[in-house]
Amino acid sequence: MTTASRQKLTFDQFLDQYPEDGRYELVDGEIVEMRAIRWHDDIADFMIRKFDREVERLNLNYRVTGRLVLETPSLNGRQHGRHPDVSVVDQTVWHSNRFSYAALDQPIQLAVEVVSTNWEDDYIDKLDEYQRLGITEYWIVDYLAIGSRTYLGNPKIPTVFVYLLDDEGVYQSTVFKGDDRILSRTFPELTLTMNQILDV
Repeated sequence: MTTASRQKLTFDQFLDQYPEDGRYELVDGEIVEMRAIRWHDDIADFMIRKFDREVERLNLNYRVTGRLVLETPSLNGRQHGRHPDVSVVDQTVWHSNRFSYAALDQPIQLAVEVVSTNWEDDYIDKLDEYQRLGITEYWIVDYLAIGSRTYLGNPKIPTVFVYLLDDEGVYQSTVFKGDDRILSRTFPELTLTMNQILDV
């Protein structure tokens, strides 16, 4: 992860200055490049295809994308620009302004982060920001088991964490490993396991 700008930017300035190549986020007023290995991208692409098939099969009113940027509120009051690896958005929200950038300042149905070397962002910062924004469902896919033992246990093994907002707006998590079927509120009939994700 490298910093591409030192100037403190607003979210709108971030969108205006968003570089044409690569994937970036706005963190504490700075544009930060999000770099990923091929396996990471393969997993994100696989999940997009898997979710798309569910949307089509069940005729759900969702749009699945890997290009959405979310304006999220941070603990210190700054607006961040987060770019989930996978986003599931209500079609009505997506189509509300088709001439706009692929950016939203409102909650989406589901965000997925495939864990990279900056794993603390996914487990701590994004978890907090997505909860504050009100994203209904948030997945952390730690396919390399690089998060801390506090989250993964000992021994550390690849894990999917599914966080669901409760009635008080607080995330409750469920852990899925190996051949556990991952349970999703957004896609209740989805058949997917951590081992299937690893086989991509």
